[in-house]
Amino acid sequence: MRKKEPSITELRALLDAGSMPRHVAIIMDGNGRWAVRRGMPRIMGHKRGAETVRNVVEQCRKLGIGVLTLYAFSDENWGRPRQEVSFLMNMLGGYLRSEIATMKTNGIRFRTIGRTERLPKTAQKWVEKAVSETAGNTGMILNLALSYGGRGEILEAVRRLRSSAGIPADLDEAQFSSYLDTAGLPDPDLIVRTSGEKRISNFLLWQAAYAELYFTDVLWPDFNEKELLAALLDYQGRQRRFGLTEEQLEPRSERKPRRLLPG
Repeated sequence: MRKKEPSITELRALLDAGSMPRHVAIIMDGNGRWAVRRGMPRIMGHKRGAETVRNVVEQCRKLGIGVLTLYAFSDENWGRPRQEVSFLMNMLGGYLRSEIATMKTNGIRFRTIGRTERLPKTAQKWVEKAVSETAGNTGMILNLALSYGGRGEILEAVRRLRSSAGIPADLDEAQFSSYLDTAGLPDPDLIVRTSGEKRISNFLLWQAAYAELYFTDVLWPDFNEKELLAALLDYQGRQRRFGLTEEQLEPRSERKPRRLLPG
């Protein structure tokens, strides 16, 4: 007999509010395949994917996630067909135009990582407007990776170091991190990739050193609240040792009692 899948309410009840990741990063993959499998143009998958972005942002905000980073457009994506790139840039501007008011109402602070100077002028305008109008918000940070590549980010950090005061002999990881695009943000605790691919595709290469990785076959347009909860529960079921042994970690019997999220 097939086991009944848990409901969203049951999954919520299993979450430990005291063990939520501070920073969740998502590689949103599968929009084009979602559309092609339905006999639609690829751009229809991107439209549906934008709706998923809205839903996931709202769910993460309600769950108390501090930072949500979404891999929206990579350096390599510039090589896609010109029509598709143009559509994605127009969609980015439209998304920000429609969401700024909601972000302000919900206290979400918007920021970006990547070479946003490569974006078309109209898209740049909406990025700058969203950043400036939400700068004073103190709730969840929504961080979009736009024209972003991890290797390029690391090289750019080295250039910044060289142009500032030269690379100090006692350079450590914390100092170097302050020159990355993600300066001021915690490293991601959990990186999720949709669509069944099992790689991180030049995403947050430095920051992902100790991130927990979660891969799902679900295509991004179908990534709903239930899928998000499943990823978070998988994360909470892992033991993060950061190079230590199990014996060095706090014994399970001495850990703080779980605080369940409201159903």
